[in-house]
Amino acid sequence: MRLLLDTHALLWWLADRELGVDARAAIEDPLNEVFVSAATAWEISIKRALGKLRVPDDLTTQLEANDFTPLAISIDHAFAAGSLPKHHDDPFDRMLIAQATLEELTLVTRDQHFATYDVRLLAA
Repeated sequence: MRLLLDTHALLWWLADRELGVDARAAIEDPLNEVFVSAATAWEISIKRALGKLRVPDDLTTQLEANDFTPLAISIDHAFAAGSLPKHHDDPFDRMLIAQATLEELTLVTRDQHFATYDVRLLAA
């Protein structure tokens, strides 16, 4: 299985808390590839700068240590995110939905709004 972590799922994984049993097992499974979007790093950086989030400075090191694969934002991803129906207004989440759809990834999230889109989900 190829997974894409929503921002909260990544943060819960790194903090070793709150993830559901199925999500934790899927992320731990060495047969699965786990992706983290550049949009997630961007969102974390913005919230950190605003004082809304406390996270370590070494996100890249943390991703490497967990063997997570970075996922860049492409032009196709950007157009797909902008073309999504307005079920969800968060631009970072819309990008994750677009990336998961185009790259055929299962999105690990607890966000209920994601279910209104045609995207594979795994409850975080």
